[in-house]
Parts: sequence; structure tokens; C-alpha cells
Amino acid sequence: MTGLRVLLRPVRGRVAGGVVLQAVAAVASLATFAAVALLAAELMRSTVAAEAVRAVVFFAVASLVVRFIAQAVGYQLMHDADIDFQLAVRKKVVAKLGRVPLGWFGQRNSASVKKALADDIEAVHYLVAHALPDLTAAIVTPLTALAVLVVLDWRLTVASLVILVPFALLFRVAARRGGRQGERLASAVGGITKAVIEFVQGIAVIKSFGGRTRADNRFHRAVDDYMTAFSAVKGPVLKFSSAAYALVSPAMMLLATTTAGTLFVFWGLVEPVEVLPFVLLGLALTAPLVIITYGPQAFAAARAAASRVEELLATPELPQPAEPKVPDGSRVDFDGVTFGHQAGVAALRDLNFSLEPGTVTALVGPSGAGKSTAAGLVARFADPWEGEVRIGGVDLRDMDTATLYATVSFVLQDAGLLNASVADNIRLGRPDATVSEVHAAAMAARCHEVVLSLPRGYDSVVGEDALLSGGEAQRIAIARALLADTPVLVLDEATAFVDPESEASIYDALSTLVAGRTVLFIAHRLYTVVDADQILVLDNGVLAERGTHAELSARDGLYAQLWRASRGPEVLTGGER
Repeated sequence: MTGLRVLLRPVRGRVAGGVVLQAVAAVASLATFAAVALLAAELMRSTVAAEAVRAVVFFAVASLVVRFIAQAVGYQLMHDADIDFQLAVRKKVVAKLGRVPLGWFGQRNSASVKKALADDIEAVHYLVAHALPDLTAAIVTPLTALAVLVVLDWRLTVASLVILVPFALLFRVAARRGGRQGERLASAVGGITKAVIEFVQGIAVIKSFGGRTRADNRFHRAVDDYMTAFSAVKGPVLKFSSAAYALVSPAMMLLATTTAGTLFVFWGLVEPVEVLPFVLLGLALTAPLVIITYGPQAFAAARAAASRVEELLATPELPQPAEPKVPDGSRVDFDGVTFGHQAGVAALRDLNFSLEPGTVTALVGPSGAGKSTAAGLVARFADPWEGEVRIGGVDLRDMDTATLYATVSFVLQDAGLLNASVADNIRLGRPDATVSEVHAAAMAARCHEVVLSLPRGYDSVVGEDALLSGGEAQRIAIARALLADTPVLVLDEATAFVDPESEASIYDALSTLVAGRTVLFIAHRLYTVVDADQILVLDNGVLAERGTHAELSARDGLYAQLWRASRGPEVLTGGER
């Protein structure tokens, strides 16, 4: 529970105060029932004392007032603490996400980040705002009632609680069976999730190749497996737990107390009026058991969620320099750079090259050669294990984040547009940009007319009334990079997933974007790099070749092989272009 304690430390005082007030409310609620028993005893006397009756009535009303005030203030305290807790933790998580290496996100899917930022914090919210006050009342109420009843008559108390013995046995059996089979059920749920994702993501291919029946069968098998596992796991558990909860239901408790009380009166052990407190307070002994038995689940979920949030908050950050330096120019240098994503496995080895200001450098090579990894180091997605990456003579580790991203921008295969207006998406790199500057960037990116055709123009929201094609989204991303106006630009095959017409428009926009900048261009389609000032060929993390298209084609090395392979379709159609 260390993680949970750490997260709740700033609001621990208010949480403790809310718990105490909930306990007071629970005791006060029982005092009202006790007052009914006292009133009944007073009214059954041969001579009723008016003063005593008024005192009991006043006590009952005062108990109700105390209960309502304590409960209301307690819930208010705990909800205020919960709101402050959620705000503080979410701010911490967002701040942490702003400081971790960008490469960290590439190693995780958005669902895991969303889970820590939303779902896990929600689990702790449920504990603080709901489970904890309910559990407090569920524990204090029966303990207080038990103490009162033991004082009144311990024998009748014991007789009334006999039904708790079979309840405990049945619940223990149910819990043991559920614990043993939990893994099986979780595996079955995972099977359904996998089948659904596979079906949804592959629906176009499945329908195109007539595999819908097979996909449906696979999904149905996953559902059948889940139902079989659910029946095997939950069936016996539900039988035992249902029987256990039925034993401690209000009706059964009322039957137990009245039966025990009747026998005790028949045997002359108690007076009839003395049974009334057991009938009234006896219900408080077992009614909260459902909440008590499910309380540990809420605590377990909150502990697990808090641990995941703590793990996220403990993610190593990119170190920031004590005295940041400003680059002098836009020349990019890789000096003896070695780096890998896994300890002991280098994805790049001893890279040495330079990108001159105002030139375009293409990075090519087989799949898995390390192209995107090398380009990511220019944007400091991570720091190299050995060597330096410098811009303008300054090691990236000696720049602060603001300076780095005022120097480097990038356009990736995924445009990465936010669920915001088109104008705000373009302004992402320069939030203070004017409307005319946004329009100018869009015009240069060849997307101004596209945006104007949207229902609300630049105010249209991406994903709502701005439904953009892949090519249109990429041109918005290029407009964003143009507006940021950084001297160094990284392009990771910005046309990989678009049609030829969109590709032509994007290259028109890119021609404007790259002018005068130091550009590193990752290329998979080699016909896009023939005019590059420099081509770097990576092979298994090593710089294999360097030169222009003409120079590398004449060497008959790796680049020439890749070039011939890229022209394979032309051979099949009978000629060269």
C-alpha cells in the first residue's frame, strides 16, 4: 500500500477527518434505533413519566441531526479531498509525460498511458469518495451495535449471531473457489478482447478475401470459451455466495433475533421488552456485511492502480542542463553515436556524419536498419549511449527543451492531429500565431482551399466536422511545421500511406517547407531521394555508404541493390523510365 499512501499523503488529513465523521454518523444512526427501544420500554411502564418520554424523543431527534450533519460534512470533506487528489495527481502525470523522452511513447500504446492518467486515478477516486466512507460505516455500525447488545444481554447476542457461522463458512468456500479460477476467467476475457480487436482492425481484409465466416467463427469460439470459463468459475461461486448473503439478509436476521428472543422469554431469561433492542439493532449486525466483504476488492484495485501511477511517475526523465546553451547555426553532427532500445543490444553503432545547413540529407536502408532510430536522436527522443548528437556545435544534452524544439521540428508518417480545431492544430508549435500567419502557413502547405471547404473552415474540429483524408491531414501537419519555422527539420516518410495524387500535393508543400532548412529525410521510396544533397545508407545500425544518387548508383553497393529492387515493377511492365 506504499504507493497508495504516497499518492494520498497531501489529502490524508481530510480523508481521516471524513472517516471519523462517517464513524460518528454511523454511531448516531444507531442511537436513533436505541431511542425507539428506550421509548418502548418507557411507554410500557405502568406509570409513564412525561419528562422521560420527552428526553428520549429529544435524544432521538438530536441523534438524527448529528447523523445528518456528520454524514454531510464527512462526505463533503472526502469529496473535496478526492477532487484535490485527482487534480494534483493528474497534473503530476501530465508534467511527467512532458519530461519523459519522446521515445518512451513509442514503446507504449496510447491505452496504457490513458489507463494511468484516467482509469487508475478513477480507481483511487472510487476508494476515497465512495468505498472508504461506505466501508467505515459498514465496520463501525455492526461493531457499535454488537457492543450495545452485549452490554444488554450477551447470551441473547450470541444466540442471534449463530447464523454468522454458516455465512462465514460459505463465503470462505466461495472466495477460495473464485481465487483459484480467477486466472482462467481473465484468460478467457483476454481471448475475447483479442478476437474483437483482430476482427475490427482487419475487417476490410476479412471482407475483401471472404474470410468473414472464419472471423465470425473465431469470435464465437472466443465467446463460447468465455461463457464456459464464466460458468465454471462463477457458477459455483455464485451458488455459495448467494446462499451466504441470503443467510444474513434482513429477513433472516429478523427471524433469528425474534426466534432467539421468543425462546429466551419462554425460558424466563429476559422480559419481552428486552427483546426489542435486538430486533431493531440486530439488523445492523449483518446488513453491512455485503459492503465489508467487497471492501477489500476496492482496496486491492486502488493499491494496484496507485502502484501503476507511481511507476509512471518514477519513469526516468531526460536530464536537463544546469546551464543551457544556445546552438550557433543549424549544422547537425553525429559524432561516434551508439544507441539501442534494449540494454546490451545496439541499434546504431558508431555513426559519424554531418548535415550541412540548408541541405537535404536522405536516410535510406533496409527495414530495421535503424533509420527512424537515428532520426529520433536528432529530436532527442532518447540520448545516445556513446558519442554526441550536436546542433550548431551544442550537444543536445546541453540544450533545454524549449530551445531544442524551437530548433527542431518533425513531420512523421502519422500526422498526429489533435481533436481540436484545424487552426489550433496548425498553431500547435506557435500558440501565439495570428490568423493571417496560420492562413499563410496553410497556403504554403497547399491545404488552405481544403480547410476553407470544411463546414466551419479553420474552426472545424478534426474528427468531428473536419473529416480529412490521409493526404489532407499530412498537409495540415506540414503547415504546422511551417508555422513553427525551425531551422532543422526531420521528415519520416511523410507520404508513406497516401495515394499518388495526394503524394504530389504533399511534395509540393514539402518543397516549400525544406527551403533553407537543414533537413533529414527518411525515405522508403527511393525515387524520392534522387535529388537529395546527400544520401546516407544504413545497414544493421552501421553507416554503410554515403554520397549522391549518381555516386552511390555507380558503386554497385547496397544502395544500388536497393535501387534496382525498387524498380522491380518497371521490369515487370517491360521497360525503364
